[in-house]
Amino acid sequence: MLGNYFYHEILRKTVISFGTLFNDIYIRHNDANGNQASEMLVPLAYGPIQKFLARIEQQPDLSRRQSSSLTLPRMSFEMNGITYDPSRKGSPIQTFKAINPSDNTKINKVFMPVPYNLSFNLNIIAKLNDDALQIIEQILPFFQPAFNVTVDLVSSIGEKRDIPIVLNTISFTDNYEGNFTERRYLIYTLNFTAKTNLFGPVVDSTNALIKKIKTDFYTDTNRLTAKRDVRYTVTPRALKDYNDDNTTTLAEDINTKVTTFDVSDATALDVDTYIRIGNENMKIKSKSGNTITVFRSVDDTSLETHTSGDSIDVINNTDRDLIQQDDDFGFSTEVSFFNDGGRTYSPSTGTDV
Repeated sequence: MLGNYFYHEILRKTVISFGTLFNDIYIRHNDANGNQASEMLVPLAYGPIQKFLARIEQQPDLSRRQSSSLTLPRMSFEMNGITYDPSRKGSPIQTFKAINPSDNTKINKVFMPVPYNLSFNLNIIAKLNDDALQIIEQILPFFQPAFNVTVDLVSSIGEKRDIPIVLNTISFTDNYEGNFTERRYLIYTLNFTAKTNLFGPVVDSTNALIKKIKTDFYTDTNRLTAKRDVRYTVTPRALKDYNDDNTTTLAEDINTKVTTFDVSDATALDVDTYIRIGNENMKIKSKSGNTITVFRSVDDTSLETHTSGDSIDVINNTDRDLIQQDDDFGFSTEVSFFNDGGRTYSPSTGTDV
């Protein structure tokens, strides 16, 4: 009903990222002289606290070591809730676009993510209070009250985001009551909220892009006999480089008056191609070997001085397909005159095509 199958593993990645924060915590014990006597990596497992308490209560014999006894201290964590977060809601119609990593001729598109909060409990179970306090003190200083974890949420569009993990509350219980046959344990429970984002399906939007608009004009009002007189063809054009292609570099310094200069390799630079050096757009007028002649400061960009070795980026159809919502963009236009020998004129170059 909702569409094709997709699974970005965002919830799974968030759970794993949360657990990874606490998988390298140690406790140490000193002897009577204050020298380190032992060091222990605190075990961490995913599961409810009741599971571990049941094992403790089933092994009440404190005087005899058993190979199957539960080692204390230890930690466990579990995800115990998912709630929508309206405070982080974005525009539902805004989209992300990115080049397909396996095919750079295609564009992947996905709608804005939906904000959700995941609730976690981290349980610290210890026999000695000093063990538990060692663990607590290695955790709390990093949460003020949030700690950011960077997660690759959707690899197909290269979407990496910081997920704030917020420490909400800390509670403590001590089952000191009971007879001598019962095993004593202390439990610290830390409640966290991970503010993640859930993305919908990623689609290949290459074929869905509007790449050209044609408008025909007729002077004959008779719809049955009318012949097309003029056709206007308009194609969107990016005004900046989106994919940072670094096509080539300058081979010399140029000031604001230079229009002809050398580049390291002009193989990928064609006449009438738009290029960008720094924050200045240029249009290639002619090319001879690795020497190009350009129109400077096009697209209302400012004249700048540039240095040998500066990157030259080509502004082409790949950049056009990556134009973001609300960005400025230009147009490449052509006018075809069907009553003038099929002549096609390009206003952007001032010449016939």
